[in-house]
Amino acid sequence: MVQTKNKLTLEEFLKLPPGDGDITYELIEGEATPKMSPKKFHSKLTRALLYLIDEWCEGKGEIYPELAVKLTKKGKDWMPVPELLYLAAERFPEDWEEDVACSVPPNLVIEIISPGQTFGQLMSKAKDYLDAGVLRVWVVDSKARSITVFYPDAPPQTYMGEIPLIDSLFEGLELTAEQVFSKAGITNKMTSI
Repeated sequence: MVQTKNKLTLEEFLKLPPGDGDITYELIEGEATPKMSPKKFHSKLTRALLYLIDEWCEGKGEIYPELAVKLTKKGKDWMPVPELLYLAAERFPEDWEEDVACSVPPNLVIEIISPGQTFGQLMSKAKDYLDAGVLRVWVVDSKARSITVFYPDAPPQTYMGEIPLIDSLFEGLELTAEQVFSKAGITNKMTSI
């Protein structure tokens, strides 16, 4: 963790020097907090989801891995770095041509449970995303082989196996948890270890 005496503002956080090695930091409650280090399944799932959604979103918007997004959480600056975020073309911010963090709430944020994290922790983070204006949050659980979708106006829904994940917000996108895990090359045998 980057050590600071006082709580950081968003501007101060953005001016911090890069972390050691490949550590990515998020601004959480005024502190530069390191993200969980991804492992093999996590990386494979990120790649599979990126591929599947990128194929669908051509001409509709853009999907980004590990892109910071400027949001507010309980009235304070918050800058999480989700595994993936999708932004529809009509939501692109004015500064989108610059090399900056996403400055508007995305249509979709995808978080993948890392070793050391719990579903409950990411469920709480999903609520924070929704409260900040994100339209959908997917939490992917490699052990349960599931994708749980969080909505701002309905209870979460968990998709497993061949049940199609269809959402009117993403017209034409249809995938299943099994399709995502197969694309990632993660078999049932691997997740039951």
